[in-house]
Amino acid sequence: MSTNSTAAPAAPTNPLARFTGALFGFAPISLTTLVLRIALALPFLRAGQTDWDGWFNLSFGVKARFADLRLHWFGAEYPFPQPDLWALAAGVAEVGLPALLIVGLGTRYAALGLLVMTGVIQLSFPEGWANFHLYWASLALAILTFGPGRIALDYVLGLDRGSRRN
Repeated sequence: MSTNSTAAPAAPTNPLARFTGALFGFAPISLTTLVLRIALALPFLRAGQTDWDGWFNLSFGVKARFADLRLHWFGAEYPFPQPDLWALAAGVAEVGLPALLIVGLGTRYAALGLLVMTGVIQLSFPEGWANFHLYWASLALAILTFGPGRIALDYVLGLDRGSRRN
């Protein structure tokens, strides 16, 4: 009969590994995942706040920006399809997904949504990959990999406890 309990990993015998673990093992992964979630949420939340003129009123500038956007795909430029619909979707996502990330609810799905948004932004503004898009994608992938951590509603509500180590 097998048990599902996992034993704690054995302490490393290598002195350098013990030193490294003691030096860098001070912060729990849950604190790190909280910082990752906030770092990814803030730029999108700040951008989303400028998209709205009050409650439920998308600003004219956002609609105009999406009407002028071009998707850069394999060396060609294509107009953005349904610009008004995509402007509204982006405006809602830029406020809603970061809010979910900050509180840690639907964390992996929110990170996936922001990763997809980052991909679309990359197709619209290909010159921004080194300054912003790579950074955002890296944060989103880390959250997808490690999950929300224990400092999240997902963990408290039992919705996502699949983190590798909290």
